[in-house]
Amino acid sequence: MKVEGNVGEYFRIEELNASNHSILQEKFSTEKTLLWFLDDTTQLIIDNVPYNFKKNQVITLTEFYNIDVVHMGTTKLFQFNRSFYCIVEHDSEVDCKGILFFGAKHLPILNLSNDDQEKLGIFWKLMESELLIENDLQLSMLGTLMKQILIICTRQLKQQADYLSSINKKQLDIIREFTFLVEMNYLEKHTVAEYAEMLNRSPKTLANLFSKNDHKSPLQFIQERRLLEATRYLQFTNNTISEISDSLNFTDVQTFNRFFKRHLNQSPTEFRAFSLKEKEAENK
Repeated sequence: MKVEGNVGEYFRIEELNASNHSILQEKFSTEKTLLWFLDDTTQLIIDNVPYNFKKNQVITLTEFYNIDVVHMGTTKLFQFNRSFYCIVEHDSEVDCKGILFFGAKHLPILNLSNDDQEKLGIFWKLMESELLIENDLQLSMLGTLMKQILIICTRQLKQQADYLSSINKKQLDIIREFTFLVEMNYLEKHTVAEYAEMLNRSPKTLANLFSKNDHKSPLQFIQERRLLEATRYLQFTNNTISEISDSLNFTDVQTFNRFFKRHLNQSPTEFRAFSLKEKEAENK
């Protein structure tokens, strides 16, 4: 069930199963996806990492993730674009920028409490009813319901993640903004000083903040985001090493090779060959 507005708004809910999981491959610009697993059987490979999800776990995805379905159990999908609900413009309402979306190198996975399971079930039914009735306030109503779901998930993830629950709001807001800025600018900006300037902070202040909260360093975060994109290019495109180096704004191929090998102990060519071999083995 989906609706599209007059100025590009897009919203969709679907109950996924083994017969219709191809919906996950229908990528679109500014896509945000939330998956709520209703049993213990769903197995996905996300950016070449295998996951076995449990009942009442929730994950959040953007259009940048690459998803292969090994087995799709019963799963509720919520999907929307920026025109429908912009989490950046409404960050003061939901606090999910840099937590659920934009900036999490590792896949955000949260476990719903019994109370939150009940709430999401109610919101799902309300959305189903609203999608059956066309009226001028339909998109506004659906946006309000989606906002409540994002708030629930953000709150739950904050409670479950040690480093999030132990940080005061001011510190967390700086870290969230930093991770968001890296996500938006990692192709052009590669130093802590550049991001510190955007945040009106000193590089030392950022480093101390991350260190105090047992977080990876700001530089590690920047480098890991570039590395993640490099591995995606190598695994999911046929671009040459030189083309990938250019796309990621490395000064030359040699610099890219050294950067990649320093972090993963193998060259880009070796990494691609190994990934291809693993994929061929899985398909046999």
